[in-house]
Amino acid sequence: MRSKLFIGVLFAITLIGCAAPAETESAAPATGAESATAATESSVAEAAPAAETAVAKTEEAKPDSYYVDKVVELETDLGTISIRFYPDVAPNHVRNFIDLAENGDYDGTKFHRIIPGFVIQGGDPNTRSGDPSTWGQGGSGKGVKAEFSTVHHARGILSMARSQDVDSARSQFFICVDDAGALDNKYSVFGKVVSGMDVVDKIVAGKKGGPRGDQALEPVSIKKATVRAAKDGEKGPAPK
Repeated sequence: MRSKLFIGVLFAITLIGCAAPAETESAAPATGAESATAATESSVAEAAPAAETAVAKTEEAKPDSYYVDKVVELETDLGTISIRFYPDVAPNHVRNFIDLAENGDYDGTKFHRIIPGFVIQGGDPNTRSGDPSTWGQGGSGKGVKAEFSTVHHARGILSMARSQDVDSARSQFFICVDDAGALDNKYSVFGKVVSGMDVVDKIVAGKKGGPRGDQALEPVSIKKATVRAAKDGEKGPAPK
């Protein structure tokens, strides 16, 4: 069975984004105010055992200290987004993301979901060549247990998409383009953009459509995800 991963969002005081079937979501009803739908990913039970084994071996070979003071650069069609991490509050999410980046799991994937005033979402392997109707339903690697914290979902924050199962995050992630406090203590923050928010703004401004109205029609691709050592201004603990 496949179960969709989503971000539930408070609009005014109403919860928006839960549709009748568990595997779909509805866009917010048209009102005079901005609305935001949930970011989704599917938990694929039939993930290739060989791929999971490879990730496990990678994890075993690297001590926790390896994941401290690292930056991942996402080279896109529109420029590079550089992301620092917060292993002090979400060590398993940081490990998962860096391992996937080093394994090439993000290379060639697209930012398939763009929601102005909310987030851009990527990391689904289905977006490399799959039918757009399957975008948001794929995932790489193993599931990661929730690591909720007090870190606020502010502009530039990197957090992980998941299903109603809080421990179902895999490879799909989102970057906040604006304040998204309704997600605090519900989704696992594990990093922040340190440069390239101008690129994020260009991505979220793209053409969108699809059943929910938030699917990128001209999606921006991640050409290459590269891990490097953090510079002085890119280090330090997560904000309180």
